[in-house]
Amino acid sequence: MSRRAVVIGAGLAGMLAAAALSGAGVDDVVVLDRDDLPEGPEHRRGLPQARHAHLVMAGGAAAMEELVPGGSLRKRLLAAGAHEVSLGRGMLVRTPDGWFRRWRHEGPVMLTCSRALLDWEVRSAVLGHTTVEIRRAAAVGLTGSADRVRGVRVAVPGGEAELAADLVVDASGRGSRFVAWLDALGVSGVRQRTVDAGLVNATRIYRVPEGAERFPLTVVQANPYVSRPGRSGMVMPIEDGRWMVSLGGSRGGEPPSDPEGFLRYALELPDPVVGRLISGAEPLTGVHVSRSTSNVRRYPEKAPHWPEGLVVLGDALAAFNPAYGQGMSVAAFGARVLAAELERGGPTAPGLARRVLRGAARSVDAAWSMAVTLDLLYPGVRGGRPGVADRLVTACTRRMMKAATGSYPAAAAIWDVTSMRTPPTRVLRPGAVLAALTGSPLPPSTEPPLTRGEREILRGLDRTGG
Repeated sequence: MSRRAVVIGAGLAGMLAAAALSGAGVDDVVVLDRDDLPEGPEHRRGLPQARHAHLVMAGGAAAMEELVPGGSLRKRLLAAGAHEVSLGRGMLVRTPDGWFRRWRHEGPVMLTCSRALLDWEVRSAVLGHTTVEIRRAAAVGLTGSADRVRGVRVAVPGGEAELAADLVVDASGRGSRFVAWLDALGVSGVRQRTVDAGLVNATRIYRVPEGAERFPLTVVQANPYVSRPGRSGMVMPIEDGRWMVSLGGSRGGEPPSDPEGFLRYALELPDPVVGRLISGAEPLTGVHVSRSTSNVRRYPEKAPHWPEGLVVLGDALAAFNPAYGQGMSVAAFGARVLAAELERGGPTAPGLARRVLRGAARSVDAAWSMAVTLDLLYPGVRGGRPGVADRLVTACTRRMMKAATGSYPAAAAIWDVTSMRTPPTRVLRPGAVLAALTGSPLPPSTEPPLTRGEREILRGLDRTGG
């Protein structure tokens, strides 16, 4: 008997879900998207955050490697110009408590490229090695009953049409309407929480200056521990010999959209290194600004009743402040849970939807705690204030981060957690706990840990007199 699955949304989460579905007892996988998709690594409508910095963390990259067909996704991305960055040696990171040192150990690696390139490579691999079909159509509702979802209603000229499915995956992003759609079927009780620090992202693309091709990825982190808006900046290498420069500011400290203000904001960060780098680089674009950055968590796995035949993944399940670089990895983890459950019992196995939601929620909860605990500290945050548990987590996190500026065991624990290779409990291992308790054996570094050659590059680019 032929089985059909319908995926709502052709973004990263949707294509990873489609990859999990294809060949897993599903004969027909249809992906719906309201937009025309580009025929190449180009930006698309409906993804305002796509123009800003995205990091493929090591844990998420491993999950994508398992899911995406047609050989190594990592190798395809690197061949297309993506960069592989070592957290241990290949980054300059200024934390609120000083600069991380660069160690001889590589540590986990992450991939950096434009979101457009990542989406294109994933979509090309899925379409080129499966029978997945993408249709341009806007989903407007679900069909079925409170006990089982049986398909999707789509908009057509003059009305609506029904597309039957044995399994529906909502990967439509932070704007998902599945809660309202379920309400129309008689299913209620899905809680939702929003925590909004008012982050605004501003990004501009530059040509990498000659000689600076191997300059490390540079990050100046925001400081959530002071009673003023957080401000951050990043210079990230992407494909085609370009730097993606993203600035971020929470409510009251938003970066401007004009080129002069963009540079001025970068120079006024807690360390001016981002501004100094770009002051002598050639800009290739204007400044793109986005404001859709709140943390939004829906809790379908805790609903008192959930219908068979409906799975929710990606930003539709939980959307994060993009400053923490978690969303793409969490989407990949959720798709991996879907693949495992499909392998166990097929797309119509009783309880599959609930099991997938609960499995996906585990990685969501870990990422949510990391993001929200910090965002709740910023002035003007909407969606709550830090509780006793939040303050305890904050105190432990900051102690570990302070130690990590000069302690390799502490830094290694931070890398493992932020790269999403291990759960946050990694910091409770004896070596990490001892490092946090004893603190950094080295004094805080007030200057970025540059090599002699990198200092010369920075001086050569600096047009500010810094």
